[in-house]
Amino acid sequence: MKKKIKKEYTNFRFNVLTIIVYIIGVILISKLFELQIINGAQYRNISNTRLSRESVLEASRGEILDRSGNVLATTTSSFNIELYKTKTDNESLNNCILHLIDLFEKNGVSYPNNFPINNEVTAFTISDENLNKWLDTYKFNETSSPQDVMNYFIKKYSIKSDDIIKARKIMAIRYEILSKGYSSIKPLEIAENVPREVVAQISERNFEFPGVTITTQTERKYNYENLASHIIGYIGKITEKEYNEGKDLYSNDDYVGRTGIEGSFEDYLRGKKGKKEIEMSVDGTVTGETTTEEPLQGSTIVLTIDSKLQEIAERSLANNIEKIRNGGFGRSYNTLGGCVIAIDVKSGEILAMASNPDYNPNSWVGGISVAEFNEIKEKNSLFNKCISGSYAPGSIFKMVTALAGLESGAISIDDKINDTGIYTKYRDYQPHCWIYDSYHHGHGWLNVSGAIQHSCNYFFYEVGDRIKIDTLDKYAKYFGLGVKTKIELPSETPGTLASPEVAKKIGETWSSGRNLSAAIGQSYNAFSPLQVSKYIAMVANGGNKINPTIIKRVLNNDGTESLKSEIYEYCSKKLGLEDDSTENLTFSQANINAVLEGMRSVTDEGGTASSVFRGFNIEVGGKTGSAEAGKNVNAWFAGFAPYNDPEIAVVVMVENGGHGYYTAEVAKEIIAEYFGMNLNSNEIQENNQAISYIENIQ
Repeated sequence: MKKKIKKEYTNFRFNVLTIIVYIIGVILISKLFELQIINGAQYRNISNTRLSRESVLEASRGEILDRSGNVLATTTSSFNIELYKTKTDNESLNNCILHLIDLFEKNGVSYPNNFPINNEVTAFTISDENLNKWLDTYKFNETSSPQDVMNYFIKKYSIKSDDIIKARKIMAIRYEILSKGYSSIKPLEIAENVPREVVAQISERNFEFPGVTITTQTERKYNYENLASHIIGYIGKITEKEYNEGKDLYSNDDYVGRTGIEGSFEDYLRGKKGKKEIEMSVDGTVTGETTTEEPLQGSTIVLTIDSKLQEIAERSLANNIEKIRNGGFGRSYNTLGGCVIAIDVKSGEILAMASNPDYNPNSWVGGISVAEFNEIKEKNSLFNKCISGSYAPGSIFKMVTALAGLESGAISIDDKINDTGIYTKYRDYQPHCWIYDSYHHGHGWLNVSGAIQHSCNYFFYEVGDRIKIDTLDKYAKYFGLGVKTKIELPSETPGTLASPEVAKKIGETWSSGRNLSAAIGQSYNAFSPLQVSKYIAMVANGGNKINPTIIKRVLNNDGTESLKSEIYEYCSKKLGLEDDSTENLTFSQANINAVLEGMRSVTDEGGTASSVFRGFNIEVGGKTGSAEAGKNVNAWFAGFAPYNDPEIAVVVMVENGGHGYYTAEVAKEIIAEYFGMNLNSNEIQENNQAISYIENIQ
């Protein structure tokens, strides 16, 4: 009995479920009947008159600012006009084209005009040889006249205008369509950089322009042109390899950072593209737009440089190079350019960094011409001498030797060494002090401060011989010489620190004589000016280690600021930087003071740069250096100010610049600008007859 009841209950549930399924089926069928039969024509009409296309919204590249917020690099937006293929007839398309061209011509907008017949339809605009090929392509006879050809295309495209000039205007765009093609998903660009007035007209009179859409294009702009070009860098067209590696981030016509901050901070600057849905009726009229994904602007990079100080540095360096070329100091040298760096001695922030010759990054926006690129390449303008060049430092290295000798106990601040003119300790290598070559005698007895003041080679030969190369290299490495500074820029050179290992690599033997040469900044020693600026800043601040940096902060598009540790990790990975493994050293203040006193004496009466700083209102510590490099004589000046409480260090290097004190005036002008001084005074007179010297690289 129970089984029978259970079976009847099961049958009842099955019947109820069956009825529900039938009811749902009837509802669906009736709904489909309504959609397809009763209202089918209406819905088909709606479907046929609506098209949807996805469009990319370009993201603005992040800005690059100086420390005061001045915009060095930004992104401007421009409007382009594109034409999609629609189901409109020839007459509507021709009228659309004519309306567009009238609007373009009223507002000075250029448009494609490659149809090979002139605007008056009186002559062909291509050579006879190419004309015959063109006529043959479109099945014309060689005797066909411009009017014959025009009549053919007027008929082909149903151009109904009685005005032949207007018909020719229509043909300009029709011929572009014929040559390049377009479709409902791939538009034809017919105008670039269109003013807002034209955009407004097209938007307001949308019904007159079926298939016409307005796109926004971003373009990089460098507001100060050549200023800080080696720091900022430039952008270039993405390569096939770069595109294939980053298809989810880039389009095949994007531009990416190539050098400088543009290159090293590409991942921060590029931003993220958005998406937009464009709805059109079948005749091409835009019926609506919906942003489905907002574009995100790239991060803002704030640099440590001051644009005004950078401007002074670049102008002063350029003027100094020109002055040396023209013999403004008594003898002319064919200078090959140069560089200058101003650095905060406490923080390591780069306040200005200029390499000459430079270039205009705007030249690459939209593509650089072959002629301009060849000119830039010929002048080697892209090479950043500040961080990528390696140069023998000459006498500006002598403070390293002095501190190594003092700290190791090889000499004391009171010890005096007698410069007799020729260092005769070794039979096979007997170098001269520079003064001996001019006056046939030495400097006599000098302590370490006096040796720096007079740049006495003999004194530092003796110190170098006492401490040997291992001790000298230990201190040189601590000051950042011969190792990368880890600046946040690409293509930094590690330079070369003279050592037995370097000699062995090139198949030479290290000798005692090489200790002497290395001690005065010669031998294999070759450093970047940035490394030298770090070293001078560390001497000025009492021997405290600093890390040169060009990045003040990174401001992200979500309002946050990137942590210094995050930036360091990013740059380390991007630029292949390694952690600092140099030994930490401490210095006696008395030893530091003795070296700084020697540098102060360089700019004081009797010093090698005294003629430049005579009458200067700020006390400056400095060191000049001149070193032969093949047939050239590279000129250096390294200084800091104020002497009693150093804030800024400046290093200047001019390739084949003659003598070190020639370049000191660049440092003077930068220091004056930094402290707000006015140099337009007749009180300061330069003595171009100051004693100069050249160091021979051994």
